[in-house]
Amino acid sequence: MRILHFNIKPHNILLDHNFIPKVSDFELAKSYPTGNSIVTITAARGTIGYVAPELINRCIGAVSYRVDVYSFSMLLMEMIVLKKNLVDNTEHSTQYFPDWIYDRFNKGKDIEIGDADEYGNEERGITRKMTIVALWCIQMNPVDRPSMSKVVELLESEAESLQIPPQPFQPPL
Repeated sequence: MRILHFNIKPHNILLDHNFIPKVSDFELAKSYPTGNSIVTITAARGTIGYVAPELINRCIGAVSYRVDVYSFSMLLMEMIVLKKNLVDNTEHSTQYFPDWIYDRFNKGKDIEIGDADEYGNEERGITRKMTIVALWCIQMNPVDRPSMSKVVELLESEAESLQIPPQPFQPPL
């Protein structure tokens, strides 16, 4: 069986006494056979901002395990402290967060957290890697998102080897 959580977000990741993350709150979760690649659901599930686009608009693609990949990408972005500390302090605070990241990359700027002088090259590399992996995971078409096993592989690779994915089209709401 495979479990779709439908609500991967910071509030649903708990740390045990050894700081090992544990996923919690399976209220919206649904299990289905691993042989099925598509899941049938009757209504959108999850928290706004973490919900994959195909849960809102079925024309985008079928609901599959990749909805949790999308939510995980938003969690990654939160983990690198971009959303609150950088975007809210700019004139573009109403801009869709991933678009803001693409704008930075398109202008040849790296994503930095906190005081840039406080962090070394290793921390900058980790931040860049997490950001690029998150961008792969938010691709509009679910088929273009990596599997979670591929996400782990990307996170374990060198930041310099990662390519920035194409910017997904975001239809107006």
